[in-house]
Amino acid sequence: MTQATITNLSYKQIDDRDVLMLISSVREGIKYGLFQSIASNSPFSTAEWSNFLHLSERTFQRYKKEKRTFDPLHSEKILEITLVYNKGIEVFGDKGNYDAWLETKNVALGGIKPKELLDSTFGIGLLKDELTRIEHGVLA
Repeated sequence: MTQATITNLSYKQIDDRDVLMLISSVREGIKYGLFQSIASNSPFSTAEWSNFLHLSERTFQRYKKEKRTFDPLHSEKILEITLVYNKGIEVFGDKGNYDAWLETKNVALGGIKPKELLDSTFGIGLLKDELTRIEHGVLA
């Protein structure tokens, strides 16, 4: 699949079943328009996204104004966050419940809010693991 294919997807359709499409999309970069669609359907503010991607809010404004394409590293992080977000909604069965969980300090995650882990690949992996445990009923 090509970038045009992923650009036409809604954020809910981005999943990890077509890994080659994800790889291709990362290599070509995520266009700002797709990022905007993803961001508007997430509970995260521009400030949070800039923290997750390690970009300043000013840089975000430039991306928006110039309709830029994110580089592969930022594109990969955007897709990783989208995948874990969609997985969380699936596990919790409700966007509101998952959003609340992301905001609540979690003992299993060292007493921090789950969303605070979205700024690193290791943190995203930890969230995926925790969601898998919740999905299978292992809450400890």
